[in-house]
Amino acid sequence: MEPAHGNLFGYIEDLQELTIIERPVRRSLKTPEEIERLTVDEELNDIERAVYLLSSGQDIQGTSVVANLPVLMRLNPAETLRRVLPKIREVLHVAGVEMQLTAAVSFLTILQEESVSIHTYSHSFLHIILQNVEHRDSGVSNAWLETLLAVIETLPKETIRHEILNPLVSKAQLSQTLQSRLVSCKILGKLANKFEAHIIKREILPLVKSLCQDVEYEVRSCMCRQLEHIAQGIGTELTKNVVLPELVELARDEGSSVRLAAFETLVNLLEMFDADDRSQTVLPLVKSFCEKSFKADESILVSLSFHLGKLCNGLYGIFTPEQHLRFLEFYKKLCTLGLQQENGHNDNQIQFQTLEQEKKYISVRKNCAYNFPAMIVFVDPKNFHLELYSTFFCLCHDPEVPVRYTMAVGFYEVAKILNSGVYAIHKELVTLLQDESLEVLDALIGHLPEILELMATGGENSGSESKLLTVPDLIPALTTAEQRAATSLKWRTHEKLLQKYACLPHIISSDQIYYRFLHRMLTIIMTNNVLPVQKAAARTLCVYLRYNRKQEQRHEVIQKLIEQLGQGKSYWNRLRFLDTCEFIMELFSKSFFCKYFFLPVLELTHDPVANVRMKLCYLLPKVKSTLKVPTDKHLLQQLELCIRKLLCQEKDKDVLTIVKRTVLELDRMEISVDAEQLEKEKQQNEGRSANISDKMFKKKRKEGKKSKLVRSQSFSTQALHPKYGNIDKCPNKSSATGYSSSISGVGKGSILQFSDDSFRTRSTSNIGNAAFPSSSPLATSSRNSVNSVDQKNNGNKDSQSRKMSLKNRKSNP
Repeated sequence: MEPAHGNLFGYIEDLQELTIIERPVRRSLKTPEEIERLTVDEELNDIERAVYLLSSGQDIQGTSVVANLPVLMRLNPAETLRRVLPKIREVLHVAGVEMQLTAAVSFLTILQEESVSIHTYSHSFLHIILQNVEHRDSGVSNAWLETLLAVIETLPKETIRHEILNPLVSKAQLSQTLQSRLVSCKILGKLANKFEAHIIKREILPLVKSLCQDVEYEVRSCMCRQLEHIAQGIGTELTKNVVLPELVELARDEGSSVRLAAFETLVNLLEMFDADDRSQTVLPLVKSFCEKSFKADESILVSLSFHLGKLCNGLYGIFTPEQHLRFLEFYKKLCTLGLQQENGHNDNQIQFQTLEQEKKYISVRKNCAYNFPAMIVFVDPKNFHLELYSTFFCLCHDPEVPVRYTMAVGFYEVAKILNSGVYAIHKELVTLLQDESLEVLDALIGHLPEILELMATGGENSGSESKLLTVPDLIPALTTAEQRAATSLKWRTHEKLLQKYACLPHIISSDQIYYRFLHRMLTIIMTNNVLPVQKAAARTLCVYLRYNRKQEQRHEVIQKLIEQLGQGKSYWNRLRFLDTCEFIMELFSKSFFCKYFFLPVLELTHDPVANVRMKLCYLLPKVKSTLKVPTDKHLLQQLELCIRKLLCQEKDKDVLTIVKRTVLELDRMEISVDAEQLEKEKQQNEGRSANISDKMFKKKRKEGKKSKLVRSQSFSTQALHPKYGNIDKCPNKSSATGYSSSISGVGKGSILQFSDDSFRTRSTSNIGNAAFPSSSPLATSSRNSVNSVDQKNNGNKDSQSRKMSLKNRKSNP
């Protein structure tokens, strides 16, 4: 079949479009002549290259020089000021927008870095800034103005007066351009804090009044917004006599932007007016704004809703009960703006509601949500349920996410203000926890522990259990929130939520945590693919385990951690087991870790995956810090045995390097001494033999403090000495056994020295077999913990060797 005519012509047109698209690409390539013009002699130094590019280079090269000006000022300020800066001044007269913006930023950077003194800066740079601050492009003008305002902060008063204030008198006149007068307004606002009140009154205020009455509404609005800064500079008296009358006049201006600026300035200056000014001048203006906002002046509605909380509390003392109620009703009306059909409006009229107007209404409700804590203070927390609860309910159920998000952000503030009445908002807490938007959930969980604590302890009832029984939906809401975060792509929210859930042991019962949250944390550790989320779940699980007082539940969780993580098939689970053990060492006692997790951790020295062994090596110093001698000397033997096997059998180069580094770190560590256990052994030894003196006990205690991991003399003199960088493989089993059994002395080469006499070295070959028999529980067992029977046998062997030692001492005094 032949293609249709329309399809054929369409295909040809597509090809033509592709051809047109390609043409600019070809034209954008540089010709040899253009490349020649862009090439610069490599022998030129930085200053010469900059001058050359500014003189004969293209615009992009000149812009590069201007951007690099702060660097030139740091390296060679004198030559830069003498040769480069004059060229930049010449170029800026005809420069484009990009170079102008770059120059403004570079000049500001030089000022902030203090590359030159302020005197030199004002002499060299200030005139260039003043020349360009009135640029015809508003973006360029604002960039230079920002630089100028920053310079004014650092200039001395005399320089400001002669270089800026005096020329400002002429630039603020009506004969000047609009841009010049706008710039003058902003400079006057900045100068108000640089001079004394009498200078401001004599030289600045006349200019301010003139600009407040300018023919252009942009100038009047701009000057009105600077009146706040001027009022702070001239004080309360002049503000009342000069600034307030200007604000009253501007509040009645024909331009809506001018009226808006006057309203916001009035609110910001409220604290500077006395009670008479507030009641006689400010309050009537505010009432006028509120009345007109719904009818003829919706432009002020957004600003009014944003400042309403501050306004109501600022005027609180002068309100009559009727005015108080009127402002409260006005606030409630704003909270539902755009959600309800007004009387007299039909469906057809509502359909014509523009998108811009809808956005405005959403902004108004969002601002009302922002001001809700202030409005609670306005009505008094005792009257919350009667006056504001229905409004609170509407805002928490608002159809727009930004409104609910703002309520979630301020929920903790509301809870704090309500204090004993916080229980009244528990349903809204459940609602926001189950919100369909994760943004709302993320905002709420920022202060979730504090909110839940207030919910648990607030109110008339004391005690968390009795209080939380009245919040039946809280636990399902918490679990739903976690599941929704887990199924989303926003893993940071999920991580944050899991971290915050660590507060639950202070809020709900241990059984509730065990059945609803603890096993979920274990599942997250094993199945989630995001490492920060897994770590957050692991730490929270350890917190739950820490506060669980039921031994059966504890043992079950510990067993699962060891079997499903420590002995899991996935190396990823075994890595997370080590992370979990690190949290356990942080949150639990040393004896708890040694009792349940010490040996399972050491079993990972046999792990087939190098990354697991590597992570274990990094963890070994913390593992050793949990030991106490002589109580944990059998665990110390197992730790030494694992180190010996790693040194002798490790084939991975990276792991072996870390092992060597870890051994040196372990060698420098001191082990804690169990004083009570030492005292018991001392009493036992005194009862068995009167020949053991107090001097020997002191020596034994001193040796216990300095005990370190055992290292053979061959390794200590060759491999582990700082002079040597590598530790060779053990040549045979006897040398390996020798490493484990050279447990004597506290020299630089020894890793461990046992305090018990039975572990003192006499000959390396003989003691080796006694200290570390080939039938060691760790060597023959699987990944399960060492049998208690083996430990008892080891204890019997220890006591027998101790008796033999005592007999030898008696026979050989």
